[in-house]
Amino acid sequence: MPSPAEVSPVPTPTRSPARRGPVGRSPARRPPVRRRKRGWPVRMATTLSVVVLVSAGIGHAVITTLDGGISRIDPFRDMKNRPAAGNGMNVLLVGTDGRDRITERERRAYHLGGQPCHCTDTIMIVHISADRERATVVSLPRDSYAEVPEHTDETTGQRLGTHPIRLNAAYAEGGPNLTVRTVEDMTHLKIDHYLEVDFVSFMKTVDVLGGVRVCSTQPLKDTYTGLDLAPGTHVLGGGQALQYVRSRHVDGASDLGRMQRQQRFLAALIDRATSSGVLLNPAKLRDVARAALGSVRADQRFGTDELLDLGRAMRNFSPRSSEFTTVPIGRMEYQVKGLGSTVKWDDAKAKTLFDSLRDDRPLAPGEPRPKGQEKPKGQEKPKAPAQGPAAVEVEVPPQQIRVQVENGTLTEGLGRRADDGLAATGFRTTRHPVNAAERGVRRTVVSYDPRWNRPAKVLEAALPGSELRAVPGQGPMLRVTVGADFKEVRPVTVRTPEPKASPAPQQAVVTGDQVVCPA
Repeated sequence: MPSPAEVSPVPTPTRSPARRGPVGRSPARRPPVRRRKRGWPVRMATTLSVVVLVSAGIGHAVITTLDGGISRIDPFRDMKNRPAAGNGMNVLLVGTDGRDRITERERRAYHLGGQPCHCTDTIMIVHISADRERATVVSLPRDSYAEVPEHTDETTGQRLGTHPIRLNAAYAEGGPNLTVRTVEDMTHLKIDHYLEVDFVSFMKTVDVLGGVRVCSTQPLKDTYTGLDLAPGTHVLGGGQALQYVRSRHVDGASDLGRMQRQQRFLAALIDRATSSGVLLNPAKLRDVARAALGSVRADQRFGTDELLDLGRAMRNFSPRSSEFTTVPIGRMEYQVKGLGSTVKWDDAKAKTLFDSLRDDRPLAPGEPRPKGQEKPKGQEKPKAPAQGPAAVEVEVPPQQIRVQVENGTLTEGLGRRADDGLAATGFRTTRHPVNAAERGVRRTVVSYDPRWNRPAKVLEAALPGSELRAVPGQGPMLRVTVGADFKEVRPVTVRTPEPKASPAPQQAVVTGDQVVCPA
């Protein structure tokens, strides 16, 4: 997934609604707009806002019209032995990079550099209670240790067995279907619906809504994304808002801190949509809905009728009706051979959390807890692979990199030797090396599509002395043309920025009204 360093550190100008005071402070004469901002959940929250408004009879035609533009997929295809259904509705919300669909003009305007990762950058389970009076949002860290089930690689057609992976990489290997299967295996929750959004239209959504109000008692600065906010209240435009929700180097909490800011923003956006009246104007609703739903992909059963029924049932929804948490963490730096540092869940506490969702019980303290159903048996803790020998540190796990090997020499078996060496190091080779059209290659060449430049650099590190050669349009499969200089494959390992384990923080449960900016 894209590292924060890939986003240009040039901030989008902050709006200044006040005549005096800190930049972006809301005017004293006007009640502040409660709203925090987040990349992909902004559209999830706006989607929810649109649904809530439909419950009042507003925007039926808007939703019906937009439904035809939502991309339909089948993330539940051929799934068997799924968890038993619980009470309420579980929606898997994933946020993908999607910057490959951003124009050059938009890249310059919104300061988005680097290449897309073609994986999920945000993963949340949104549980809607059976009475439609409560929504529980559980964030799943993107670096969570996971074991993907047996599946067929969508690109190579190869059948792959169960293997360890970071949770966000399941999308890269098997798309929405493998992502849903992996989450269900980890949580024992049955996923009822799937929503996938990217940040292509995120900035437009924020701007259509008139900006987003965020507040902080501490300075928020991240040199990787360019975020630089002084303590106080700010109204952010789309570009700087994206920096705000993507920043991971603000407070030392890394991805966990980022998820907390995303949750707070989602709560503030619900507050804004349900109390300020901004979306009660049909024309405004149309514009916001177009921006929010413009790049959504959803399962085939999550259509207009479902949105309308859900909206009517949630007519009294408010920030107090929403609660937010992150899956309990056991170890922040769980070392796995070939992957490096991952985030290991606290299995016992995570089971309790997901049992509560299955039984449709609220998580926030003080809420009434109805009788639940019998809880299924828990999943045994996966064993951690043993540590491997020292190797060259890289940024992308070789298990996520697909490779086709070609023999560019007349030396019989050289291609097979290179293929075996790469596969033993963890690269996903086709296991069918072929002869190159050119058989007089002296220096080994790594051919790659510029959109996959980071995996190419990893492959280059594993092949000392090789040459990188960009081939636009080649796609995600990298190609190695073995030259006469090939000697061996060098082992690689994922770079671990924090070698010392940190204690896992306690994951609190908060309601929406507790985390929005004060009035």
